[in-house]
Amino acid sequence: MFFHPMDFLIIIAFVVSIWAQFRVKSTFNHWAQVANSSGMTGYDAARKMLDRNGLHDVPIEAVPGVLSDHYDPIHRVVRLSEPVYYERSISAVSVACHEVGHAIQHSVNYPMLVARHRMFPLVNITSGIAPLLLLAGFFFQMSGLLLLGIVFFSAAVAFQLITLPVEFNASNRARELMVSEGFISNEEERGVAKVLNAAALTYVAAALISLLELLKYIMIFTNRRE
Repeated sequence: MFFHPMDFLIIIAFVVSIWAQFRVKSTFNHWAQVANSSGMTGYDAARKMLDRNGLHDVPIEAVPGVLSDHYDPIHRVVRLSEPVYYERSISAVSVACHEVGHAIQHSVNYPMLVARHRMFPLVNITSGIAPLLLLAGFFFQMSGLLLLGIVFFSAAVAFQLITLPVEFNASNRARELMVSEGFISNEEERGVAKVLNAAALTYVAAALISLLELLKYIMIFTNRRE
C-alpha cells in the first residue's frame, strides 16, 4: 500500500530537486559577487526594461528576504528582494529583468501566463483537497475517491507544467533585452544564463516530482480496477 516501484524514481527526482535548490542559491551567491559592467542596480535594470516596453505605470518595490523576488499580477507590481533591488551585480540584474519579463508577459497577454492565472483559483482549492481524497481512497479502498483525488491532483500538475514555459519565456525576454539594450556585455551573458538556468531547474524538478507522483496514482488506480 505504501510502496510502489515509481517511488524509486520519485526519490531520485526529489534528490534532484534538493540539488537544484542548492544550485540556485550557490549560483546566485557566486554571481552576486561579480559587478556588471553597466553599473546598474537591479532596480535600475528593471525600471529601464519596464520603460522600454511602455510599462511606466508598473512600480518596483523592495521586499525583505533573499530570492523573494516576484511579479504580482493582481496589483501589477514588480517586487525585488533587497539584495537584488540595491546591488549592481550580475545576479541582481538577471533576477530583476526576469521578473520584469513576467510583467511584459502580462501586458501582452502571453497565452501560457493567461492560462496559469485562470487556473490559479481552481488549483488553490484542488491542491488542498487532493491529498485528502487520495488518502481516503487508499484507506477506505474506495476507487471513486481515489479517482477524484487523481483528477484534482492532475490540475495541480497541469499548473506546474504550464509554469515551465512561463518561466523560460520570461528568462528569454530578459536575456534578449539585457543584451540589446546594453545592460550587460556579451561576455556577461554567460553569467546571466547560469543564474537564470539554475532558477529554472528548480521549477523543472518540482514539475517532474509531481508528474511522477501522478503517474504512480494512475498506475495504482488502474491496477485496482483490473
